[in-house]
Amino acid sequence: MTIVPPPQAGDATATAVAGPGTPAPAPAPAPAPGSRTTFVSHGFLARAALVTVLLSLAGALLGLGRDQALAHLFGAGSETDAFLVAWTVPEFAATLLIEDGLAFALVPAFSAVVARRAHGGTGGHGDPVRALVRGTLPRLALAFTVASALLIWGAPYLVEMLAPGLPDPRLAVDCTRLTGTCVLTFGLAGYCSAALRAHRRFVAPAAIYVAYNTAIITAMFVLGGRWGVRAAAIGVALGGVLMVVTQLPSLLRQLRRREATLGPTGTNAMAPAAPGDPAADPRALNLTLFVTVLLFALCRQSQVLIERFLASPLPAGTISHLNYAQKVAQLPMVLALMLCTVTFPVVSQALAEGDTERARDRVERDLAAVSYVVLLGTAVVVACAPQLVQVLFQRGAFTAQDSAATAAVMRVYALGLLGHALVGALVRSYFSAGRPTWYPVAAMTAGIAATAGAGAWTVGPWGVLGIAAANAVGISLTALILLYGMGTRGVPIRTRPVLAAMGRPLRAAVVACGVGRLGASLIDSPTLGLTAGGTAATVVFLLFAGMPDGQGLAPTIRTITRRLPHARVR
Repeated sequence: MTIVPPPQAGDATATAVAGPGTPAPAPAPAPAPGSRTTFVSHGFLARAALVTVLLSLAGALLGLGRDQALAHLFGAGSETDAFLVAWTVPEFAATLLIEDGLAFALVPAFSAVVARRAHGGTGGHGDPVRALVRGTLPRLALAFTVASALLIWGAPYLVEMLAPGLPDPRLAVDCTRLTGTCVLTFGLAGYCSAALRAHRRFVAPAAIYVAYNTAIITAMFVLGGRWGVRAAAIGVALGGVLMVVTQLPSLLRQLRRREATLGPTGTNAMAPAAPGDPAADPRALNLTLFVTVLLFALCRQSQVLIERFLASPLPAGTISHLNYAQKVAQLPMVLALMLCTVTFPVVSQALAEGDTERARDRVERDLAAVSYVVLLGTAVVVACAPQLVQVLFQRGAFTAQDSAATAAVMRVYALGLLGHALVGALVRSYFSAGRPTWYPVAAMTAGIAATAGAGAWTVGPWGVLGIAAANAVGISLTALILLYGMGTRGVPIRTRPVLAAMGRPLRAAVVACGVGRLGASLIDSPTLGLTAGGTAATVVFLLFAGMPDGQGLAPTIRTITRRLPHARVR
């Protein structure tokens, strides 16, 4: 299945927003017949977002199944802790190479050359898309291979650095050497994802976690009896290969497109690209941009390193409790950010064409939608945490004591979900122009410093709850700093109206959380309690927060009921 944006003749480029006294640039000429346009309709975005959300939800549910299988087969003891130390490698690799770092550099680069291809520009290098691939993929593949080999070789030193408190690090070292292969496979998968999303192909990139988690679950059940928790690490290695295989056919189809689809005369070409822009020389990318985006992703993911370092001397199972709590609590954030994944290349192409107005409108809409979804999810998670953990994990080697500890951590960790979601949405705006900026790195560094300081201060008196609270404090600080800098360093959104729009769902989440918690506590059955509490929290949130566009649900219902008697059947 492939989603293709409908052609919209005459809408290729809009006038840029100019400052006082600055002449507005002339609009780009209309596309030549047969050429593609970079305009994207709201209907296409809705369909693309729906497909992406459905496939991502399937991958997330399989991720839950993966964690359930891990808890059922190996519990929350020292063996699972050892695997989760090795799990740090794919977590980092996914953030650096698929979700954030590499995507922030490659999606704007591919968006620029796709836009130039659509307008008939070649820049003297033939097809700009294939020129970009020829100039970047071999070097990146070599870098991924070297990094993977170094990681496998240095696994003992990495384990000692990540978790010096482990009683027996040998198992963690074995698992780390198996998961180290994902640096190569995740890097190639992230490259394919960036290229396909810039071409408005979202199905294959959204399906990679379905393949990945299926491989891990299968490996645990097939090989777990013989290899123990090492089977999960084997699944990680196989899943990374499947991520690449899932996307490769679709990417090859895009690269094989005939150059005849380019404008025949170049009369509809865009304005000349600036030096350093991949559209100007598709064979090379800005090294500074790569450094900034990778440093940001590295800083963001280092929160996990801080948490596991602080948790390693605590009782066995603490790292596991943190892991299970985060995986469940992050589901609303993951689903909320799927819209930003779809619109990121749209914002990048709008900025490449000078249409700041369209980029700003899209970012503001994304922030409103992300806040709405993640606050609803936060209300349900906090209200029903004990029931949620019992239903998902309490079986096999995962005991009632593990459920209680995980639920307590989940409630504290969920306090930072809005910050996590805002950081994920805002940082895309900073890098969507394809130009390097150090501001997000500085913002994330401040958040990491706050996380480390607060965690070191609170882990003594509060234990694992102090670690979770420090995470929420650090990421919320980063979100505030990123919001503050948007006006001058990112897409110039209207910050005050955006913050004001978050007020209603934030207040609704607080009320919904209290009502949902009361509803869940009145029923002894975990499944029925989760159903009752989750339903109550959702209904109350919708009544108080209204719809994402700001229209209240109750007024909307009243408007519909008033109009029904006057409606005519046509």
